[in-house]
Formats: sequence, C-alpha cells, structure tokens
Amino acid sequence: QSVDGFASPQSVSKSSSAPPVEEVNADSDEADFVSDFCQGTNEFWKKLVIKPVKDYVQIQPAGTADRDPLSKLTAAPEVPGIPRPVWLTILGSVPTALGWYGYYKFSVEEELFQYELQTEGKVTGCGGYGTLFPFVFGVIIGFPLKLLDIEIGDTIVEAAAFWILLGQVNLYRRVNELCSEVEEIGEEPLHAWWALLPPPLDVVVGLRQVHFLSEYWRIAREEPPEKDVIAQELFPFISAPRFTLKKFFRTPSMW
Repeated sequence: QSVDGFASPQSVSKSSSAPPVEEVNADSDEADFVSDFCQGTNEFWKKLVIKPVKDYVQIQPAGTADRDPLSKLTAAPEVPGIPRPVWLTILGSVPTALGWYGYYKFSVEEELFQYELQTEGKVTGCGGYGTLFPFVFGVIIGFPLKLLDIEIGDTIVEAAAFWILLGQVNLYRRVNELCSEVEEIGEEPLHAWWALLPPPLDVVVGLRQVHFLSEYWRIAREEPPEKDVIAQELFPFISAPRFTLKKFFRTPSMW
C-alpha cells in the first residue's frame, strides 16, 4: 500500500500455514475492540481541545513542512511521519525545559494513529489527543486538588501518570512492529518493558525510540540517510542493535 504517494514498508516474511478460523475470528474481534476503543478515546479528548489548537495540529501530507530544523520543530504532524532524529529532539526539548517534548509526544502519537488508520483501517494507539490530553487534564485538575489537600487529587495525578506510562509502553511496542517490517532495520530494537525502569534507564529506551522511529519514517518517505552525531557517535547505545541490560552495563564503550 501507499500513503499520500509514499511507499508503505511491508513485512518481509509471512507464515505459510493459515491459523484456525476460530483463532482468526478471535484475533479480529480483539483488534476491532482495541481499534474502536482507541478511536473513541482520541475523538473524545479531541472535542475538549480548542479550535485554534486543533487547526494548528491538523494532520498534513508528508512534505508539507520544510526540512530545516525550525520548520520540523514547529510543523504539524504529517503522514507518513516527520523524521525527528535525536539531535533535533534534544534541540527542541532542552531549551524549553521539555515543553517541546510534549508536542513531540503528541505529534508522533497522532502520526502513528493516522498512519495505521490509512494503511490498516484499524489502530492500536489512542493518537495524540487520546494519549497526551488525559495526562494534561489530569495534571491540571489533580495538582491544585493536591495543594488543597483534597484526597482525590492524588488519585487523579496517579491515574494520569499511569495512562501516559501505559501509552509509552504501547508506543515502544508499535515502533518495534514497524521496524521489524523494513529490511534496513530488520528487528525489534526496543525492550518495551524498559519504560518501567527507574531513571536514567528509562531514558535509554526513550532515546532509542526517538532514533528508530525517525529512521522508520525516513525509510517510509524514501529520504536519504542523515548522520545523527548524538545517536551514532557521542552515545552509540542509542542507535545500536537490540541489546540486553547486561550487555549495556558491561560495554562502557556504548555510553
């Protein structure tokens, strides 16, 4: 299939034996339920966002934004998604005290949501609105209640944190699926459960997700490779093939 004129990378291997019909039907029903839930969640939270914001972040076809750094940092989400390498993500996140990272999170979730919808007709994530805004509203509502010593405030903040963490684990799973479909990567590079590890180990998998998702979108757009000094030279663990925690700790050269 193709998305807005760009080739959609396909899986290089398929099973030669068909699973039982009952198993196929059960998997289909589960996929339908997940997709309906995710689309409903995204649409619900989208209705709570003011129109100027929705207009600004309206999904665009690939190539709408220019390829210079500032244009990429301020661009609306596109399909296929915009390649945002690690150096660019750090450039946007550090000066804004991680403020821009919130926009990055929204953008990649919305891009994957729309990409899945266009290529598969179903989705496995809640999109930018359904992933980010439950967390945002939870913090906005929960923290003032906590300051006022209202007990439910703690519950709201904890629920918001759990939701965004769950979304992060799911994001890693989806990036793994996409990367395993293209020959240039050819494997699942992330351990999704590392999102549950304490800092700074959770940052390790987070940076790797940024790198490999950027690479996937670059391949999907058929763009030439661009060197990422941070991911490939300064901190090679970011772009390294899949590795274990044991290997990470025993190989200082990866740091």
